[in-house]
Amino acid sequence: MNVNEQLGQQKDSGNWPTIARLLKLSLRHRRTSARVLILQIILLVMTLGGLSFAGLGIDFIRFQVDPGGAPSPEWPFGLSAPSQWSAMQVVFLIGGLVCFFGLVKGVMEYLYSVSVARLVQKDIVVQLRSEVYAKLQQLSFRFFDANSSGSIINRVTGDVQSLRMFIDGVMLPILVLLVSVAVFLTYMFSMHAKLTLACLAPFPILAIITFRFSRRVRPMYRENRLLVDRMILFLAECIQGITVIKGFGREREQEEKFGRGNARVRDQQENIFWKISFYNPGVNLLSHTSILILLGYGGWLVINEDFPLGTGIVVFAGLLHQLAERVNQIAGITNSAQQSLIGARRVFEILDSPVAVKNPENPSRVENPQGRVTYKNVWFNYLPGEPVLEAIDFEVEPGQCIAILGETGAGKSVLLSLLPRFYDCQQGSISVDGLDVREWDLERLRRCIGIVFQESFLFSNTIAANIAFGRPDATRDAIEKAARVAAAHEFIDDLPDGYDTVLGEGGVNLSGGQRQRLAIARALLLDPTILILDDATAAIDSKTEEEIFSALNRVIEGRTTFIVAHRFSTLRRADRILVLDKGRIIQTGSHDELINPKGPYRRVARLQLVDAQQMDRNAVQDAAEKEERT
Repeated sequence: MNVNEQLGQQKDSGNWPTIARLLKLSLRHRRTSARVLILQIILLVMTLGGLSFAGLGIDFIRFQVDPGGAPSPEWPFGLSAPSQWSAMQVVFLIGGLVCFFGLVKGVMEYLYSVSVARLVQKDIVVQLRSEVYAKLQQLSFRFFDANSSGSIINRVTGDVQSLRMFIDGVMLPILVLLVSVAVFLTYMFSMHAKLTLACLAPFPILAIITFRFSRRVRPMYRENRLLVDRMILFLAECIQGITVIKGFGREREQEEKFGRGNARVRDQQENIFWKISFYNPGVNLLSHTSILILLGYGGWLVINEDFPLGTGIVVFAGLLHQLAERVNQIAGITNSAQQSLIGARRVFEILDSPVAVKNPENPSRVENPQGRVTYKNVWFNYLPGEPVLEAIDFEVEPGQCIAILGETGAGKSVLLSLLPRFYDCQQGSISVDGLDVREWDLERLRRCIGIVFQESFLFSNTIAANIAFGRPDATRDAIEKAARVAAAHEFIDDLPDGYDTVLGEGGVNLSGGQRQRLAIARALLLDPTILILDDATAAIDSKTEEEIFSALNRVIEGRTTFIVAHRFSTLRRADRILVLDKGRIIQTGSHDELINPKGPYRRVARLQLVDAQQMDRNAVQDAAEKEERT
């Protein structure tokens, strides 16, 4: 199942649940949100004040020019100039008030921008990104098995950031629009109700067009996010697999494939932009229709009913211009809304993903674990009806070494992944020291299990920090001791900076065998009760493997150990061997007990013996030929 199926194809229940959740997210920061709202109201008042006094200035000058024909100017907000002032003094006063409102508006716009940035970037986006990362830490391996790393990274970075677009590109503009409409219309209706209704006549048509446009582009934005996911996934795979690409000379083909994916994203975005390009002119036309109505009907009112030119028509024109600007933003708001809501849904899908492996409400803490492990009738599957493990039953005494043998896909890694609860079995139980692992404190359980995977990951940090990843407080002596046991100290000591050498991404500046030895040292530093080596020496030559196991013999003693291995030399070290085939244990016993009876173990042992003998003969022949040439 890919990421689209896992997270991207949930039933679309509309935008309102997502919008409600985003609003709830904003309300976590009530103080900053309230400050933003108050500042916006002040901005609107300053805008209204500036327009009103500008209109008053026009009416006052008109009255001074034509005192008999022009109506007497009416001062807004109950203000008036002293009666003894001259006309020029009043004009300067009005101009000063207009400048004052403009200055205060500029300061408020600065404070508003700072408050919005703090609300969006510092409070909401950063917190939400942390919540998504924390949720990813809680999800089981099933989630990461089913979803690509590229899509997950895109959700944590790009999609979380798209929520900023919702706050400052959708929610706040809509809030500004609603408050503006409330403030401006209240003022306009108080001036002339019929003129206000006439100027607003085109707005219902605009609302219908906007609603239909929004519904048409919503699925297009969803498809765009999925196309971007696929492109990022392909890019991530190409970066990780660059050696394979270059090794097979496939650079040109991969470049062309990426170009096709990039072109699909471009073409799909162009389709959206084309629709927006047709939408914008229609919105502008309807908004300018209001100005046409104002000039016609408002002009008739000025000529025939002494409607004020400045505080009437000019202020109306200014307010309609302000409303038209905000209405013209509807296309941008719709565009931002679709992108941000799609991104928000994808983020919430992660936050809403069920946590399959949970810490129990009242976990049991075992202070001195002994390492007795019991698998009882364990069944496990990834998909219903397709079992990966069937009826697994065995018990391991403290200090025993268990080797697990089986073909690829037999279920070896899954069998061991159930012990630290990377997954939970669907049926049966797994217990450590008689206590079901589902009753253990999850962190305590995993810290008493040291794991070395077949392909171990190293961080871009120093070698010492990588070894001490499970124990950041470990001393340098303890780190070096673990490295010596893992046969890693010698090559670390040869590096220019020794244990302070900074590794590249994934330990790229080390060989496979060196990386694996560091992983073994990392696991040993935990001093775990149970040690799991999941084919940990597969990338190491037989000589180094012998060195590691010679050192490990002292560490394994008294420690319950599971070893997934195929080499005969490793299998012989185990107290007991489990042979898996298609999710079932088909043989169990020590090397001496399994080597004689006919069965899978004997066949594997004989094949390796034949290979070893052939290698010995080849070595003897090479030595003889060399001696003859000499």
